[in-house]
Amino acid sequence: MVDLSENTPIQEIKKLSFWETGEEILKIESAGPSNMNLVLRIQTDLRSVILKQSKNFVRKFPQIPAPIERINVEFEFLSLLGKEPKMESFIPEIIHFDPENHLLVTEDLGLGIDFSWIYTGEKSLKIEEIDQLTEFLNILHGLNPKSFPLNKEMRKLNHEHIFNFPFLEENGFDLDTIQEGLQEISLTFKKDKKLKEEVSKLGEDYMGSGDTLLHGDFYPGSWLQVSSGIKIIDPEFGFMGNKEFDLGVFLAHLDLGQQPESIKDQVLKTYSSPLNSKLLNQYRGVEILRRLIGIAQLPVKMTLGQKSALMNFAKELILS
Repeated sequence: MVDLSENTPIQEIKKLSFWETGEEILKIESAGPSNMNLVLRIQTDLRSVILKQSKNFVRKFPQIPAPIERINVEFEFLSLLGKEPKMESFIPEIIHFDPENHLLVTEDLGLGIDFSWIYTGEKSLKIEEIDQLTEFLNILHGLNPKSFPLNKEMRKLNHEHIFNFPFLEENGFDLDTIQEGLQEISLTFKKDKKLKEEVSKLGEDYMGSGDTLLHGDFYPGSWLQVSSGIKIIDPEFGFMGNKEFDLGVFLAHLDLGQQPESIKDQVLKTYSSPLNSKLLNQYRGVEILRRLIGIAQLPVKMTLGQKSALMNFAKELILS
């Protein structure tokens, strides 16, 4: 396997098989922070492309192993959506796929920023942005693919960090390194047997099968704002499951970003498929909790009191 990095020499990148005859590479740089994969922006005299390579570990946490085949799922997801005219505006076009080297090359959508700014709690999403994001889910969840990878290994990884690790009393992660006093508050939830039983059941639902194609990680880090509109990236957690998971994650991050209730109401108003309200609330609640007391922390700007209140709200959602 060709093992690439930000420091791989141009002459090595040139050896990859998808370049046009005579195409000259001018510049190679990181395409921005990536939690899971190596992502490079490569500029040539003809075009600019994005090259992504999956490794057998999580890029942000190299000590955590991850299935290297996840790039195959992203390829399948983008290939499937690329056949849908209404999806073309949301996703990058595939240029090249090399499963042996775990490489995926797509068009460069241009310089943009993701929506992680919402975690400051200082600015609201626009209604038209919410409508675009919800429309993506409407189209995605309306697809009925004949087949899609089970993606069991990626789901096992996600399951551990959503439904298990955050709720272990002794997991080796001192939350006081995030915010003084957070560890003590977290113990209220880690010692709640009824809560943990419900979270465990929810984890079983997540690992089961469903009839809806999901993005699997539909949060602000996967929404990219570029000059031509909102793009959706990083679908390597995609799988066939229950639609309430995607929507619950979506709403949870609006909660974590302290977005107005009118914005959350707009999501539910615009989303077109029937929903299991209890399941939706539970997925929303567990995503809030795992982002506040798990390892996958976000740059949320909240006081300890605000976090405590939001965690209690999340608990109510799960137990309601």
